[in-house]
Amino acid sequence: MSSSSSDEADEVFDELVDEVVDNFIDTIIDGQPNKPKRRAYIERDRELGHIRLCNDYFSNNPTYTQDIFRRRFRMNKPLFLRIVDRLSTEVPYFQQRRDATGRNRLSPLQKCTAAIRMLAYGQSGDTYDEYLRMADSTSRLCLAKFTDAIIQLFGDEYLRTPTAEDLQRLLDIGEVRGFPGMIGSIDCMHWEWKNCPTAWKGQFTRGSGKPTIVLEAVASQDLWIWHAFFGLPGTLNDINVLDRSPVFDDILHGRALKVKFKVNNHTYRMAYYLTDGIYPPWATFIQSIPLPQGRKAHKFAEMQESARKDVERAFGVLQSRFAIVRNPALQ
Repeated sequence: MSSSSSDEADEVFDELVDEVVDNFIDTIIDGQPNKPKRRAYIERDRELGHIRLCNDYFSNNPTYTQDIFRRRFRMNKPLFLRIVDRLSTEVPYFQQRRDATGRNRLSPLQKCTAAIRMLAYGQSGDTYDEYLRMADSTSRLCLAKFTDAIIQLFGDEYLRTPTAEDLQRLLDIGEVRGFPGMIGSIDCMHWEWKNCPTAWKGQFTRGSGKPTIVLEAVASQDLWIWHAFFGLPGTLNDINVLDRSPVFDDILHGRALKVKFKVNNHTYRMAYYLTDGIYPPWATFIQSIPLPQGRKAHKFAEMQESARKDVERAFGVLQSRFAIVRNPALQ
């Protein structure tokens, strides 16, 4: 016991000596005792950033046209203004307030523009500092608050399962395309994760590639993504993701809407998705014929593969419109 106490006393003494030596060295280098450094304050003139943004895009006679606005913001101006109006009305963070000195803080237009630009171009917030007069950390905070607010305000309308009217519309479209009972196509995409923790790389990396995160989605011809399941490791294939996906929870719990259609004088009561060959041969999946024989089989395979590209086209449009999904994820 005495030996143990002596060892602990030696450790404490060594730590005190190290601390005194470190402080002495810091004093010699800095010329003063070690003090916490204050963050440098930069006067960015945020009012000038708001005025410039309004003159360029939102004045009665803006510098840039509607077409340029759509190309740079990835949406029409009325839609963007609708989003800004909802956020500034219902989300406190996007409401313009005054600071302790009485100056106006960043405007809702500046915050929403920073978030949209980061989504559209996938670049650091420093890229827009000179234009929007906003620090990189503030831009990233705007992006996080923006995405949370969009889910909160518009999720019930756009992030939902099809209603009875939606389902009937999808069935009508499927029947016109030659696939009665079809309500969309399902597939997965991989999103590279640049800053994946080293301890997790093994479960997120397939083969000799880079760490990725899987997104499973169901999309219709109009590029509406009706189902999205995101966050699984990139080592999983489509079947493994399907085993964990909630895409069929409504069917399993009896909450799915009733469907009835007839093909070749057979009545079916369950809608289906178009898939590629990796998915299991379930009643809810229709795959292409791998080796079609005859004109009818060739025609079916051609039409099925064409319609199945809806979800892949949705992934392509998503990545081309919002580069943050195309570039490696940083978080």
